[in-house]
Amino acid sequence: MGKFLDSVDTKALRFAIGFPVLLASAFAVSAMLLQPDLPDPLAVRWDEAGGASFAPFAAYVGGGAALIVAAGWLVLLQAVPLSRPTVMRRIMMGAGLTVSLFVTAVLAAGLVGQAGVADARDSHVDLIVLATGSGAALSLGVIMGFVFKADQQWTPEDDQALQRALELELDPELARDSIRMWVHARSSVFVMIGIASLFPALLISIAVPWLGALLVAAAIVGAAFLFARVTADRSGLRVFVAGILRVVDVPAEAISAAAPADVRAADYGGWGYRNHGETAAVLVSSGPAVVVRKTDGHRLAVSGGNPDAAARLAELLTRVAARARGEGRSPLQGEADA
Repeated sequence: MGKFLDSVDTKALRFAIGFPVLLASAFAVSAMLLQPDLPDPLAVRWDEAGGASFAPFAAYVGGGAALIVAAGWLVLLQAVPLSRPTVMRRIMMGAGLTVSLFVTAVLAAGLVGQAGVADARDSHVDLIVLATGSGAALSLGVIMGFVFKADQQWTPEDDQALQRALELELDPELARDSIRMWVHARSSVFVMIGIASLFPALLISIAVPWLGALLVAAAIVGAAFLFARVTADRSGLRVFVAGILRVVDVPAEAISAAAPADVRAADYGGWGYRNHGETAAVLVSSGPAVVVRKTDGHRLAVSGGNPDAAARLAELLTRVAARARGEGRSPLQGEADA
């Protein structure tokens, strides 16, 4: 996957995939709004007398949306590979936009031409919609060809990557002093939550649908809080409940010692984030954890996932704490010597 992303323009790839899909969705929505005024079946081919071939509404709209997506992808994706010449990529990006919009204009002209007609055999393609849509497709395609930046652009993400590379080059030990991991409750807990919420929600929704949906939403939120993202580096320890809500931020210099331990969540008040006096905890289950002693006397327990991960996290926190205080050895080593 990494090699593929290195060989393509990711921004152009997102546009090439997303634009035809959004355009097809807009066409389908517009067609459904127009459906009450359309005959059934719809004409899909016309001659001088009017409609000559016919198809159901669903086939016209579904086939038309699929045609928009297929035509757009076929041309726009030619502008994605970085190995192709810049001029070619610009031309294909503009041509892809033109083709997508032109196909949409043709399909829309066919629909508008049949609006208000009782029999599709008496309909004709709306030439005003066709001409206006075709002109817009051509002009927007030309503009896209000129404004599309096919050359590689230096971005703030590149600045950050360069900064990280320089830091790693100057300090090879930096990579060892960083851990990022996810911890979560056992799968049986999520099964229990599902059984305790989904089945009652199904029964409740028969009488009060919104209350059943509310119960399911509450179960999903509760399950999310049994996930935590743990990051530790030279700046300290941070824990994010549900991956986004930061509940722990301990600077490295505030850590006195850290050690792996096998804990019971009940001893710290239960699962999730708990803060009682001088003791805090972020535990998603009982079992392997890291117990951190802070310089102000407070304690903190954080789930470690498994014994090996907990041991690595404790070792890293001990090392970065000693580094932050400028000590020659870690606090745990000093206690062991004593």
